[in-house]
Amino acid sequence: MRTLHDKDDAPEQAPARAGITRRGLIGLAASAASVTAAGLVAAPGVASAATGRGPDRAGHGGGHGDHQPDFGPNVFVFDPSTPADQIQAKFDALFAQQASNEMGTARYAVLFKPGTYTVNANLGYYTTVAGLGLSPDDVDIHGAVRVVGQPDPTSAAGISALINFWRSAENLSVTPDGGLDQWAVSQAAPLRRVHIRGILLLEPGNGGFSSGGYIADSKIDGLVINGSQQQWLTRDSEFGGGWSNGVWNQVFSGVTGAPDQSFPNPTYTTLPESPVTREKPFLYLDGAGRYRVFLPALRHDSSGTTWSAGTAKGSSLSIDDFYIAKPGDSALRINLALALGKHLLLTPGVYHLDAPLSVSHPNTVVLGLGMPSLTPDRGTAVLKVADVDGVRIAGVLVDAGPRVSDTLVEIGTEHGHRGHAHNPTSLQDVFFRIGGPWLGRAGTSLVINSDDTIIDNIWAWRADHGNGVGWTQNTSQTGVVVNGDNVTAYGLFVEHHQKYQTIWNGEHGRTIFYQSEMPYDPPSQQAWRNAAGNGWASYKVAGAVRTHEAWGLGVYCFFNQGVDIRADRAIEVPERSGVRFHSLISVFLSGSGGIERTINDAGTALIGAFGTSTLVSYP
Repeated sequence: MRTLHDKDDAPEQAPARAGITRRGLIGLAASAASVTAAGLVAAPGVASAATGRGPDRAGHGGGHGDHQPDFGPNVFVFDPSTPADQIQAKFDALFAQQASNEMGTARYAVLFKPGTYTVNANLGYYTTVAGLGLSPDDVDIHGAVRVVGQPDPTSAAGISALINFWRSAENLSVTPDGGLDQWAVSQAAPLRRVHIRGILLLEPGNGGFSSGGYIADSKIDGLVINGSQQQWLTRDSEFGGGWSNGVWNQVFSGVTGAPDQSFPNPTYTTLPESPVTREKPFLYLDGAGRYRVFLPALRHDSSGTTWSAGTAKGSSLSIDDFYIAKPGDSALRINLALALGKHLLLTPGVYHLDAPLSVSHPNTVVLGLGMPSLTPDRGTAVLKVADVDGVRIAGVLVDAGPRVSDTLVEIGTEHGHRGHAHNPTSLQDVFFRIGGPWLGRAGTSLVINSDDTIIDNIWAWRADHGNGVGWTQNTSQTGVVVNGDNVTAYGLFVEHHQKYQTIWNGEHGRTIFYQSEMPYDPPSQQAWRNAAGNGWASYKVAGAVRTHEAWGLGVYCFFNQGVDIRADRAIEVPERSGVRFHSLISVFLSGSGGIERTINDAGTALIGAFGTSTLVSYP
């Protein structure tokens, strides 16, 4: 086990952040009334930990010298002395509760202290599992950390993974029983920083459908069996036994052992290096057993994992530097903590906000534990980030409320254009929902104004099933709008919005892997028609943009209202040499109508029957 006990192993400390002015602090304190600065900085109490006798129940405030911070009742922390049957019983109980709880409000995180465990961890909705070591190999799970298929009467196979969303595994190793582990998922279910000591199966089996997915900073010793996965992105990872097959859109960026570029047959898009990356922050325990948050360093032209050759480069923060929020906390209370210079750790649950959370300090970390949900009760945004360096937003769900929000998350200020290339803002595993758990409405889910931002695994979803779903109910024009220059996106999943899914206005943008379904439910062509013609392209690069490049884009249609609905094109871009696209596919899934062209006026028409249209490059 590698720890940070020795000074030579310790990562650099995180850069200091600019303070706020005394006048600003006085104003905030006055507006907060009884919510005092002292009340935020002091820990109201720490839940007891049954070390070695069971899970540590993490129940506000930071750790303040205590080895067990108060993470709330839905975080379970195990150590190697916990009886295996007790750990197994907890996972079995969580799965029984969460296996079908797709639109529920319960959220859970299970954390493993460094050591070896024997457990079969079958993960349901809103269940996240993570190790607390500095390296994934510090936590060795013998058995499985897995996701299985669900019964699906609409599938000939009787099983699928098409709605296996909202769960994750991070920062641990798995030695699977029988040599094979299973991760049968679709969107919003990432594997990050994991070591699979065997084969990894990504489908539910028996020929069932699956529509994922995402792996980053991971090592799989054996074969990765893609199976029925329609699309998948793997970034900065290592395959010891290769990759088995492709369906429509398999993309590899900076992956050693990846298959060679061969799109469209097989449909592999392979980039030997990722242009600019920074891995997701994570919790770990230092050599003295204290909780810290590791902040991986920025990398350029990267390939392979950050950790398999030794300790990853990066900086470190004490848990005492974080305000540990609970679902009952108000936006005012959280914002005061952020204004006072705290980072933010959101514990599991649903946060009802009457105002946006406001991040104004450079280098602020906002880290979700157990996929917490942020929802606006008054039609505001849930998060606004100033145009500053180095903000990291990771591991949160954003659920629109019933009052229309113009924008749910905004990064930077309009027309800001300050350079952040040396220390960009990043968004990782941030998942948006318009409808689904309840009625939700928004104009746009995510607006990126800051230059040099890194987008890393985003799903902006207008719900096609669940609660409050319908053409005039869960309304949303656009999923993602990028105004900043030099923005790089890995794993951009944007679906079912009512106009453009993605609009890219900034210069020098790059997208590596894009997956999108057009809206299922336009009631008529007249209801889904722009000024230029039928429908709305999924991915639009604005006409004034001079340079843009994208790799591995898939756009699908399924118009299910029994009406002939047409989209003139899947992708719409200006015709100039600096705008270049590679490995494009459009797909007619089912239903009526179809897509006339893949990009601009190029590609095969897909009308009325299942089919695909591929282009190796454009222009």
